[in-house]
Amino acid sequence: MQKRKLGSLEVPALGLGCMGMSWAYGQGDDAESIRVLHRALDIGMNFWDTAEIYGPFTNEELLGKALKGKNRSDVLIATKFAWKISLDGKLQGVDSSPAHIKETIHGSLKRLGTDYIDLYYQHRIDPKTPIEDTVGAMADLVKEGKVRAIGLSEVGPAIIRRAHAVHPLTAVQTEYSMWERGVEPKVLPTLRELGIGFVAYSPIGRGFLSGKIAGIDELDPTDSRRNGPRFQGENFAQNFKLVDAVKTIASAHNATPAQIAIAWVLKQGLDIVPIPGTKRLNYLEENARAADLVLPDSAWADLNRVLADFKTAGQRYHEGGMKMLDEAD
Repeated sequence: MQKRKLGSLEVPALGLGCMGMSWAYGQGDDAESIRVLHRALDIGMNFWDTAEIYGPFTNEELLGKALKGKNRSDVLIATKFAWKISLDGKLQGVDSSPAHIKETIHGSLKRLGTDYIDLYYQHRIDPKTPIEDTVGAMADLVKEGKVRAIGLSEVGPAIIRRAHAVHPLTAVQTEYSMWERGVEPKVLPTLRELGIGFVAYSPIGRGFLSGKIAGIDELDPTDSRRNGPRFQGENFAQNFKLVDAVKTIASAHNATPAQIAIAWVLKQGLDIVPIPGTKRLNYLEENARAADLVLPDSAWADLNRVLADFKTAGQRYHEGGMKMLDEAD
């Protein structure tokens, strides 16, 4: 697979989001997920994204199992911290204090079965801890060899600049897709000015843009997307107009809507690395082919005309989730 640069870190053009294997998107199947991870390694999608909160903890443990017997240097692991989590797995708010960071890194290393993390992110901003203190503690982990590179998730330009002044950021991770383009006006220009890479999570719109979800009743009863504003009632119907348009373009060019969605994100810049998630082998193979998808300029022009007239209905998260995002200038 082609390579791209996140700061000084070379990664494949497509990474693999691992969250849904263990958390948020219904029941998982560890055996199938490990087959997906091993196949991803075979085809060069060796940039795996996880977090301590996914489970909590069980997704990191899953990746640790998949890594057993593999050459550690063949895999690039990104994980995230930010949360106080009780021993019984209950979330107790955010905590990015230096003391907490130095505790959480040990847990992640143990669960992953490794002695270093390739890219360590702060998952959400902690309003109680200055970003300078948080990044200072992350920089210490780099000096200690426990972390190769650091990043932030869901942050605005001001926080990015303050953080980068303490220690160079390799990447910022935020949701980005045809139906979520909030990073375009200010975040992406800031990252490009500073030479920081961008990791796009949910490039298929949490699966919505694949066209394979005709309604929320098709989702597992435990699937968190059932509560997502964009999947609800009239919002679903409005947003599906985009899916219908993408389906038309995809069918005319021997592609799938999911491949169009991923390829669109890839097309927005060589400094952008999408991390589509899946827990199924057939979807992994489908997503991977998006990296080589070639469409005529006329097809992209048709899609851009659709996007110019489209407005996504509904917020990304419920109110509690939206409050966790740093959308300040």
